[in-house]
Amino acid sequence: MKLLEEFHWRGMVYQASEGLEALLERERVTGYIGFDPSAPSLHVGSLLPLMALARFQRHGHRPIAIVGGGTGLIGDPSGKSEERPLLSHEQLEANLAGLRRQLEPFLDFSARDNAALLLNNADWLAPLSMMEFLREIGKFFTVNYMLNKESVRRRLESAEGISFTEFSYMLLQAYDYLVLFDRYGCRLQMGGSDQWGNITAGMDLIERLRRVQAHGLVFPLVTTAAGRKFGKTEAGTVWLDPKLTSPYRFYQFWLNTDDRDVIAYLKFFTWLDRHEIEELEHALRAAPEQRTAQTRLAREVTRMVHGSDALARAERASRALFGEEVSALSPEELLDVFQEVPSTHVETSRLAGNGMSIVELALLVGLAPSKAEARRLIEGGGLYLNNRRIGSANHTVSRNDALHGRFLVLRRGQKEFRLVRLTG
Repeated sequence: MKLLEEFHWRGMVYQASEGLEALLERERVTGYIGFDPSAPSLHVGSLLPLMALARFQRHGHRPIAIVGGGTGLIGDPSGKSEERPLLSHEQLEANLAGLRRQLEPFLDFSARDNAALLLNNADWLAPLSMMEFLREIGKFFTVNYMLNKESVRRRLESAEGISFTEFSYMLLQAYDYLVLFDRYGCRLQMGGSDQWGNITAGMDLIERLRRVQAHGLVFPLVTTAAGRKFGKTEAGTVWLDPKLTSPYRFYQFWLNTDDRDVIAYLKFFTWLDRHEIEELEHALRAAPEQRTAQTRLAREVTRMVHGSDALARAERASRALFGEEVSALSPEELLDVFQEVPSTHVETSRLAGNGMSIVELALLVGLAPSKAEARRLIEGGGLYLNNRRIGSANHTVSRNDALHGRFLVLRRGQKEFRLVRLTG
């Protein structure tokens, strides 16, 4: 498929400027996407523009990724109901370093003909004087023009309104586009649908000053079929940085995708082709309980973001929840997997000597309401220690059973877990 044809098939086009398709078919185009440095990491919501830029390059075009070291000091009002706190220069620099590391694996910076560029707009915005900016850029935009942009209009209608700082953001982004056109021949800017007003401002500026048609393309804002904001869970935002969201939790996020969303996400966030996705769609309709599409989605995205080794660890940790071996998990993985499982602290000394009765331990952690019920549970084969079935109510638990000398995992039936943390 041609680039725009593929974007349409994948559901990635919300709006595009007239003539873009002809331009992309006629010549190699330089295009860019800006990434917000307001946090130390990108989140899964950033994956759609990231994948778009990577697909753009694979189709032979030249991608530019902009990290907003200049505009990040201002804050983009698009899609926001209130003004964001301003970042310090130190916070911004730390965030920019994290974003660069996450952008680099997606793009080829050594390609012979269309090597990607990673730029910081502070390089041209920071030296710009206010007088120069107002004379050279501000005079081309009327206040009425800016008030008609949706990002501004929505904020004006909110209780907080909009500060002059954020009101000026549109002009800064338009200037970015002009600089990239002048320096690199950039004629396409892409972004989320809430960026359309900012993008068209840049297109208008280039056309007015350089008498050349520039283009824009925006993607739909990703939501879930249940109406929730994509990338938000009960535990919070799902980040690309493994220190903020572990590969196991990242894998679980994709594995838990709703049946109604999974095919769209396979198109958005993986390199699978049309034939492969259609096969997964057929499997989803034929046997949804097997969750084949969700498993493939989780594997593909986790490998792409965190690598094959992290994927293997995430899958091993996931299997621990379905009764497979837990002794191979590291202490960090154990705590990650069983983070939301009720836990009980037990003095290590209680496992000394002859150890603690498994009946007593099951009662202590709340897997049985009484000793008689605990015995019936064990005799029925329903109690597990470290995912191994307990065969006798006379079984005792000793220090040797503790994983890494610190943990015991108890399970009732297939899904009810308890974590014991040994102390002292």
